[in-house]
Amino acid sequence: MSFVIDQNNLKAFHKDYHDRPETAVLERTVTKNGVANASFDWHAIADNNPTFSIDLKTGDVADQKQSGRCWMFAALNTMRHSMQAKLNLADNFELSQSYLFFWDKFEKSNYFYETVIRTAKLAPDDRRVAWLMATPQGDGGQWDMLCALIDKYGVVPQSAMPETYNSSHSNAVNDVLNNKLRHDAVILRQMVHDGQSDDELNAKRQQMLSEVYRILAYSFGEPPAKFAFEYRDKNHEYHRNADLTPQEFFQQYVGWKLDDYISIINAPTADKPYHKTYTIEMLGNVVGGRQIKHLNVTMDEFKQLAIKQLQAGESVWFGSDVVKSSERKLGIMSLNAYNPQQLFDVDLDMSKADMLDYGQSMMDHAMVLTGVDIVDGKPTKWKVENSWGPKVGKKGYFVMSDAWMDKYCYQLVVNRKFLSPELQKDEDLAPIVLKPWDPMGTLA
Repeated sequence: MSFVIDQNNLKAFHKDYHDRPETAVLERTVTKNGVANASFDWHAIADNNPTFSIDLKTGDVADQKQSGRCWMFAALNTMRHSMQAKLNLADNFELSQSYLFFWDKFEKSNYFYETVIRTAKLAPDDRRVAWLMATPQGDGGQWDMLCALIDKYGVVPQSAMPETYNSSHSNAVNDVLNNKLRHDAVILRQMVHDGQSDDELNAKRQQMLSEVYRILAYSFGEPPAKFAFEYRDKNHEYHRNADLTPQEFFQQYVGWKLDDYISIINAPTADKPYHKTYTIEMLGNVVGGRQIKHLNVTMDEFKQLAIKQLQAGESVWFGSDVVKSSERKLGIMSLNAYNPQQLFDVDLDMSKADMLDYGQSMMDHAMVLTGVDIVDGKPTKWKVENSWGPKVGKKGYFVMSDAWMDKYCYQLVVNRKFLSPELQKDEDLAPIVLKPWDPMGTLA
């Protein structure tokens, strides 16, 4: 039975609105100041004092500017933290985000062509094809995608491949590249429909990828094959190592065994039982590279793993829904930062599972945990290194309440050695394949 709003309903709504004694004051307050300012709770400032019992020494925050490279910035930040400690590097040292940005877009283009050919016999309005064409490639990504890039291309310091206008302002190059990829998809799908051979398809892809390379090289500059790493440390001592390849640089100066670092998620939805692993269909960047894989754990296990890694002196990459209950200027992520529920006198509470299932929340940003405040054996708040530059938060650092982590944190990356023997066995399980639009893939 349909419900049609009639004049009697409107009169009842009008009466209910004006029967509230607070209506006149709140209408003036909200219309003048906006929902966020009108619902801000100053107690969140006092509740989230930026003091932590575990507080790792880190350098200056980076700035991704007008690009969606948070996952890449966060990952490279965790690596530069260990480099800074080992080499006594300056606080403003950074690894090149532009270098990996180039290769990510190049590899994503090939991954897109691969998927276009694999789905070419599906109709254009099939949901998987529509999903693929909605965003052929973008700035986002996942930890495993970063590892796939480094395994193949290594890393370089920012001095070897600096930022360009397009790496810091990526909308225009994304528009051009996605236009080209959709254009090429029409050709590849028609070639499959016409029964052309694999050799013919690969020859066409070779030509298409050469054009993609040109677009990216004009936009970001061409990545170095070899370079010299030279720097002065904090003691002003000069160092130089010439003729390094990006792979040699990673091995000599970062030295991580990337296979040891794995993705942990907390997704309490009915379709994802705990202690199972998951991957996402059609999600990746390097064809033949590392597969996306998440181990789903309880929130208590999730936080204990983060604490163990911080206690060992290592920062922690994590993914969350940063826009929820987050005060950007002050750098506070707290459930009581804003209270629109109280302001409008409506019930807005949803469980974490329901928020994921119904699209109210999903991962939209990756950052780095660099500290935690443990009181009576339990975490109360966390220190977060963002990648939005020093003008937000406290010189770019945020405070995240433990309750905010419970509700809006979904993923972190930890060294496998911190997992219990039982969780290590769980992580070895073959992953269950989730649909392309699953919320555990939204960061990419």
